[in-house]
Amino acid sequence: MRPLPPLLVLICLAAMAFLALVAPGPVLITAPWTWLGAAVAVLGVSMAVAGARAFRRLGTNIKTFDDPDLLVTSGLFRVSRNPMYLGFLLLLAGAALLIGRATPILPVLAFFLAAPGWDIPF
Repeated sequence: MRPLPPLLVLICLAAMAFLALVAPGPVLITAPWTWLGAAVAVLGVSMAVAGARAFRRLGTNIKTFDDPDLLVTSGLFRVSRNPMYLGFLLLLAGAALLIGRATPILPVLAFFLAAPGWDIPF
């Protein structure tokens, strides 16, 4: 069974925290610049929530691996077919910026590489 995207994001966030504690790697960005990550993360969460709300408002299925009920073409879906995934990616990138170390970027890259083959085709 494949984990749903929010669970995959939580796994990536946990992996980032683990890497930051156990093997943080070199510093890539320092405060106050790391705080830009908070803005990026908030933007990501906002995009993901807006996409989910659009699905709910139109009464369509949000579960990734179930058949879709209809094609959403309003709101963020006018400019992206996958704004929720983009939001998740921005959330992870923002968290990596907040940490400011090298190795926590690895889960961000893993999500970026996994989403096109793991969830998006469904």
